[in-house]
Amino acid sequence: MSVRVQFRLEGKDGASYLKLIEDLPLASIKSERHLQEAHRALDRLLAHGELNKGEEMYLDALSDLVASYEDEHHAIEPASDADMLRHFMEAKGVSQIQLSRDTGLPKSSISEVLAGKKQFSRGMIRTLANYFRVNVSVLAANL
Repeated sequence: MSVRVQFRLEGKDGASYLKLIEDLPLASIKSERHLQEAHRALDRLLAHGELNKGEEMYLDALSDLVASYEDEHHAIEPASDADMLRHFMEAKGVSQIQLSRDTGLPKSSISEVLAGKKQFSRGMIRTLANYFRVNVSVLAANL
């Protein structure tokens, strides 16, 4: 069965893409060993510097295959509200007291979140998102 495609890679772009396919065919990743090979291939491509169109296409496809396997077999739990707040405070270099002063949030609420006793409220999310200059969806992951 042959499939006609809307695009073609020609010349150096096509040759580099086919070489990468020969080295590691693009197929669903089914094992940890295959995942390790895919990571090595990705590392080589990313270390290469500027990529041609064929290399970019291969990199995109292989990245999708790796992400799919890792999402299924190595899922990462979202960070807790306490971990998120601690990270943003450390990154900005502010203390609980300074955060309370700058945002108007009660010190007790900040302490309770950091201790894992309380989750972010919707109002707290909006205030912290504005203060740390991040999208509210970053802080609302646990709602």
